[in-house]
Amino acid sequence: MKIGLVRRGYSETGGAERYLLRFADGLESQGHTCVLFSDRAWPESAWGNREQVILDKARSPVAFADALMAASPKPSVCDFLFSLERVHDCDCYRAGDGVHAAWLERRARFESRWRSTFRKRNPKHRQILELENSLFRPESSTHVIANAQFVKEEIVQHYGTPTNRITVIPNGFDPAPISEETDPSLRRELGLSSDHVSFLFVGSGWERKGLPFAIKAIESLVDRGKPAVLLVAGKDKHSPRVQRPESVRFLGPLPSERLSALYEAADVFLLPTLYDPFSNATLEAASHGLPVITTTANGIADLFPDLQGTLVEDPSTPELTAACEKWLDTDLRSSARKTNREIAAGYSVARNVDATLACFEQLLPPTGS
Repeated sequence: MKIGLVRRGYSETGGAERYLLRFADGLESQGHTCVLFSDRAWPESAWGNREQVILDKARSPVAFADALMAASPKPSVCDFLFSLERVHDCDCYRAGDGVHAAWLERRARFESRWRSTFRKRNPKHRQILELENSLFRPESSTHVIANAQFVKEEIVQHYGTPTNRITVIPNGFDPAPISEETDPSLRRELGLSSDHVSFLFVGSGWERKGLPFAIKAIESLVDRGKPAVLLVAGKDKHSPRVQRPESVRFLGPLPSERLSALYEAADVFLLPTLYDPFSNATLEAASHGLPVITTTANGIADLFPDLQGTLVEDPSTPELTAACEKWLDTDLRSSARKTNREIAAGYSVARNVDATLACFEQLLPPTGS
């Protein structure tokens, strides 16, 4: 069987790109062949000598979807079409970005009415909603892979998609080998004493991931004399307001080796996200044994209560500060370390690929049909 894989663009550091490459290996191991549909050529160092169909360069989500449709991928190029992008139609769509309609609705709760109204009139958002409707509407035959249970529920709620057309498959992450002993040099470099409890925030898109709420919570603890410090790894166009500069360290984007060391040096992972279908950074933090403070709008909430940490419903409330204060307890953090490492180890990339291939087996026509 020849499987078409759809991904707009290419980034060497992109998580979707890494997933697609691993998935292509898994398909080929089961005897299938792959063809990639993208609007730019992937380098040979990544895609190798596999077949590619280069579409017209797309300036918008709908333009990319139109270009894919114009290429008539089925049946002239492939037998089955699997998309990681919102398109007009495909056999299976991986909803890695969640539900845009739900994200706009959730975001409106935390911003002014005029900004929400302006956002709804933005052509880009209208296009994404149009494509979502094409894939999720009850009449569509596209099967959907969601990476969390709450994403599945949102698809059903907003679009009336039949539940038997949605399969939940969590993300996967493969951590690098982790040393049993923590190197104290990085904490010294960051100016952290043995008394400091460091809360780590990782990611870009700071508004969506709730960095202003994280800063406010940590500053609230510092105001009451608690030894809390927030470490921020990543970058964004706009810096949030900081009233206590001594309580926040902006570290910028970090290479994977440095970030891995930072996870080991930190004490608690803090991601009060407004919307994250399944945060890979959260899973990575758990693989390093960190207790996790995040929101119910993060797909990793499916791993609780086994995963050690605290789920917060609304990051704008004192509930977030209370959760941070709870994890100042040294013994509590120590008890979480082994458990979280073991749980995260069960969510590997291989497990995700195997589950997706098993889903495909149910969707692919029988051999010879």
